[in-house]
Amino acid sequence: MAEHSDGVDKTTAKAAGGAADRAGAAGTAGAGAPAPAASAARATAGPGAGDTAAGATAAEVAPATAGPVPEVGAGAGAGPGAPSGSAADAAAWHAAQAYQYRLRAAAAARAEGGAPPAWAVLVRPAEAAPVRTATLVAALVTGLTAALLLGDGLGIGLLLAVVPAAVAAYAAARAARRTARPWTVAWAVGCLALLTVPALRDAAWPAVLAVLAAILLAALALHGSRTWPGIVLSPVGFLEAVVSGTGWAWAGLRSRSGASRERWLPVAKAVVVAAVLLLLFGTLFASADAAFADLLGHLTPDVSAGEGPLRALLFLAGAVLALAAARVAAAPLRWDRITVAPGAARSRVEWALPLIVLDLLFAGFNAVQLAVLFGGYDRILRSTGLGHAEYARQGFWQLLGATLLTLAVIALALRWAPRGGPGDRRLVRAVLGSLCALTLIVVAAALRRMDLYVDAYGLTRLRVSVAAMELWLGLVIVLIMAAGVFGARWLPRALAGSAAAAVLAFGLLSPDGLIAERNVSRYQQDGKIDLAYLQSLSADAVPALDGLPEPRRSCALRGINDELSRGGSIPWYAMSLGEYRARQILRERPVTAPYEVCAGLGTFGGSGRIRY
Repeated sequence: MAEHSDGVDKTTAKAAGGAADRAGAAGTAGAGAPAPAASAARATAGPGAGDTAAGATAAEVAPATAGPVPEVGAGAGAGPGAPSGSAADAAAWHAAQAYQYRLRAAAAARAEGGAPPAWAVLVRPAEAAPVRTATLVAALVTGLTAALLLGDGLGIGLLLAVVPAAVAAYAAARAARRTARPWTVAWAVGCLALLTVPALRDAAWPAVLAVLAAILLAALALHGSRTWPGIVLSPVGFLEAVVSGTGWAWAGLRSRSGASRERWLPVAKAVVVAAVLLLLFGTLFASADAAFADLLGHLTPDVSAGEGPLRALLFLAGAVLALAAARVAAAPLRWDRITVAPGAARSRVEWALPLIVLDLLFAGFNAVQLAVLFGGYDRILRSTGLGHAEYARQGFWQLLGATLLTLAVIALALRWAPRGGPGDRRLVRAVLGSLCALTLIVVAAALRRMDLYVDAYGLTRLRVSVAAMELWLGLVIVLIMAAGVFGARWLPRALAGSAAAAVLAFGLLSPDGLIAERNVSRYQQDGKIDLAYLQSLSADAVPALDGLPEPRRSCALRGINDELSRGGSIPWYAMSLGEYRARQILRERPVTAPYEVCAGLGTFGGSGRIRY
């Protein structure tokens, strides 16, 4: 590397000088005069080159060079200017050649502004094979699909736009002779499954989480990462591939520009003729039959001239992202080559004592939780002066923070754990296994408090989100315990897969629908419902809110109904299943309660809103 060139140059110079001294001595003994190669080596090496130890040879210098240099061996005399005679002459010549090569490499690196860092060279992929026609066609289809289907919203159009991009990546991987492994197939299937969430749910927040998780799984499928650096850095590979993929595709197009016109001109003519025929006869049939015109209007995208810039941007984004995915599939960055060195191992006492004290603290807290669970709850409330809801709200967030902090402690403890032998491994498993088991009880206590909190205040988006996160953290702790027993090689991929599975389950469960169901059930029990909060829910909540009695039903659905009315007519490819069901329900049973009645019930806030 360029940053080490000075030290290597000095070492090489000294080696060349030392070899020159030996060559000169040998030449004097054998012929009465110094060998010409020895003089050349000393002149090349520069001042001080003869200060090296006698054992320095060209073989020691060669590994430090930036590229191939002549090796000392049976063919040492081969090549222009190569000396003939003793081994000392050959050593002197090779040392001089190595030094000159290193000087040229260092000068070239300085001229280019410095060599890349070591990790960048380490993860650099092999040269990608030339782009295939199938990849270019699939990228073009991706751009067209994105421009036509994503201008009105996501819905199932996002999944339809991603499918040709997946085909482009598959074609590029096949051209590079990459084979699909079980984990690769699992990541690809999980990515497509996550993209069904925007097609099923109207709520934006689970859809955004699903899209982000799908990007992570797509990066893992294309890079084939298995280690922690690979899992974390794989999505970064897309950023590099956006630039390299565009250049890769452009090089492929330029290589095809000189091809014979007889290869591509008939295809272009056929496409143009087919488009003209579809447009001509489609217009005639639509004008001849109203039912066919209505069907055609629902199936084809409605593109206006004012949307031209947006559609062009979507086409460009779709095509470029498809080419980036294909470029990664053809030659992925090797993030798994980056290794993270473990920390310095600590002694048993230094490492274990703080963790054992922490285990005892967890055990004491969990004993109190069990005592409260089995009959001491009322006594605790009387002694603290708190109600059920206050007690639950006071503890959940602290317990969630304790769970997150425990995971950080476990990660740091594993980094500095003693590694002296089987006894150290048993100690690490016992101490950290106990901490994980005790943390699971903390997770259960946090979830119990959230349940009490929801019973008192109702379910909201924030509460259902943090409860889901706490459940996933409990699963992470279970996976860490399993890794302590069966080995941790699979742990990075298992944690990434569990996160994606949790996001998928969260989206499929319809959190807005779940919130509406819990609040309706609570109203049926105690007659309390926060109509103002329900205005912020998405169309996924309409089936549950439809079960409320009038006028609360109309007041609860008023905000969602107004939002859908402002949205106007939505094409099928941009409409989620949740929105489709909501529109059907509101069409069959429209909102009837007047504004004044809903205002009196606290629908828009103010004095009528129920306070807890």
